[in-house]
Amino acid sequence: MDYQNKNKLQEKLSRYFELTSKALKKVKIVEKHRKEAEDILDLARRYYDDAKYFEKKGDLVNAYGAVVYAHAFLDIGARIRFFDVGNDSNLFMVD
Repeated sequence: MDYQNKNKLQEKLSRYFELTSKALKKVKIVEKHRKEAEDILDLARRYYDDAKYFEKKGDLVNAYGAVVYAHAFLDIGARIRFFDVGNDSNLFMVD
């Protein structure tokens, strides 16, 4: 990967880490769907941790893929109302 593309990928990765970190902190589990919500949140956290691992190893492509998956799980949980996110359409796809 050339220098310019690597910088672009690092910038995108940094933005996704920031976005997903904020989203992880905002998620509140809806009691009615506790088990399912916990499963989805666990997957999101695991993918987020994997992304951090890949980034540390210098594998930016897999880091980006993993953090995007992490955020997708959070969006899914919010969208199907397993998570209460206060209708935050800046951090989640809720509308």
